[in-house]
Amino acid sequence: MSISRIRSLVRKEFLHILRDPRTLFIMFVMPIIQLVLLGYAATTDVEHLRTAVLDYDKTPPSRALVEAYRASGYFELEQTVSSERELRDLVDRGSARAGMIIPAGYGETLNAGDRPQVSFVIDGSDPNVANTILSASESVGRAFSTEVLRVQMGLDMENMPGIDVRPRVWYNPEMKSANFMVPGIIGIILYFMTALFTSTSIVREKEQGTIEQLIVTPIQPLELILSKVAPYVFVAFFDVLEVLAIGVFWFSVPIRGSLALLLSLSALFLLTSLGIGIFISSVAGTQQEATMLTFLTVFPSVFLGGLFFPLEAMPSWLQALTYVIPLRYILDVIRGIILKGVGIPVLYPQVAALAVFGTGVMLLAASRFQKRLA
Repeated sequence: MSISRIRSLVRKEFLHILRDPRTLFIMFVMPIIQLVLLGYAATTDVEHLRTAVLDYDKTPPSRALVEAYRASGYFELEQTVSSERELRDLVDRGSARAGMIIPAGYGETLNAGDRPQVSFVIDGSDPNVANTILSASESVGRAFSTEVLRVQMGLDMENMPGIDVRPRVWYNPEMKSANFMVPGIIGIILYFMTALFTSTSIVREKEQGTIEQLIVTPIQPLELILSKVAPYVFVAFFDVLEVLAIGVFWFSVPIRGSLALLLSLSALFLLTSLGIGIFISSVAGTQQEATMLTFLTVFPSVFLGGLFFPLEAMPSWLQALTYVIPLRYILDVIRGIILKGVGIPVLYPQVAALAVFGTGVMLLAASRFQKRLA
């Protein structure tokens, strides 16, 4: 194997990248766009939900209830309606995601020591938002009821018998969605960028007819593979550092673990993504076909790798299928290092899986690629 030949081929590949503005845009600008969109748009933080109020009572106690819900930060109670038909129209048009109905006589019943019923109408067309509204409405209602008991009956709620549950959130105390999404974007970049550009760069040589010229030269198949993947490894690590920098300085995502360990295990994962790219290049005949095949592997990884949806919420048979998705393991590794600050003693099952996947996929891809060259 000749280092000089590999250096020349790597330089040729870098020159091709630099001369293609579209490739440069996808490599260096697209990750930033993905980060901004997913960091702000793909969020589970639901606040200030548009909520209509139908107050039949119109007394100080009913207004105090409305203020309690407004102060929680979950509900934006700026819309007041006079009938249930008007409330339904607002929910049907999407102008309100929920509606609170306070019955007539609410204040009188509350002051008499009874339990008035307050209806909370929820738009269930989006289950994620509906679950948040349901939980928030019940939580605020319980807190308000406790405050009413304390004021009306003079109870010292702090010293009453019962269970005092005090939740503590570890690793992401503010429960920011960006802390969950930014590590996920790193995994997608490592997988998608290297697999896509490796496959298309090799297929491009076939389309242009230069692969045959390379075959008749003294270049060995291993040298060709190394020269093709090296530039995209560099690009992948540059994008990872780019996303980390934006995540830390813009989204305030903490890095609690070792950055060196993160980059080392990312390099281990690249064996899998590069192997997939090389294998696709040996199957595809055109760059368009290589791109479609790459997307065909990306979509299952995104949905079954735990990027957006929790694996525990999936059916058991689908959870079993996620064990053959390499992205699952690298996402656990990246989130474990960045958010939890853990190391190899905790991550060794995922590291072992990545090593097995990387070795197996790379050997299969190299064998298939050499046969195609032969």
